[in-house]
Amino acid sequence: MYILTDVIQFPPADHADIDGLLAIGGDLSVNRLLEAYNNGVFPWYSSDQPILWFSPNPRMVLFPEELKISKSMRQLIRKEQFEVTFNKDFEKVIDNCATIKRTDQEGTWITNEMQMAYAELHKLGYVISVEVWEKEELVGGLYGVWLADKKVFCGESMFSRVSNASKYGFIKLVEWLIQKQVKLIDCQVYTEHLASLGAREIPREEFLKFLK
Repeated sequence: MYILTDVIQFPPADHADIDGLLAIGGDLSVNRLLEAYNNGVFPWYSSDQPILWFSPNPRMVLFPEELKISKSMRQLIRKEQFEVTFNKDFEKVIDNCATIKRTDQEGTWITNEMQMAYAELHKLGYVISVEVWEKEELVGGLYGVWLADKKVFCGESMFSRVSNASKYGFIKLVEWLIQKQVKLIDCQVYTEHLASLGAREIPREEFLKFLK
């Protein structure tokens, strides 16, 4: 277990334990967060814990060309069921991600401290938010860190208040990222929701090559 100091530096990702936990402590400053994401590391902890930094193996990722769009989703897109915007209301998106109830999960890892930290990254252009609207009501969305120089997008969280809203927003995000020549979308850890969209697990070593 590595305990971080004031020096903004992380140990090699392959030093993480079997659960992907790499280090503890430090802060959520802009420079430390950018150092983390550029080295395949992200913070993930509860309000009653110190800051925990993870780099799991394997890593859940989506290669843009492998995006799966179901027949029903294609119909929704064709009908323009929802309106999608980018960076229109980041604060509402992250607040919904933090407060929405999720199956088999108590509390949230998106603490007030994390919300403020990512809001600062958003102001600097490193964090992108996607808003999904239905009749001018925010019904879904997601946000993540865009490493533009590496063409890698690191997804952080998404929410949905009506069926398929978050999937709709994610698909539109991937389409936008393809225009930006994205190479890889980091989904961090496995979920059935992400797998249904075409994401899959790859070895951490392979993932890290995209960040070099």
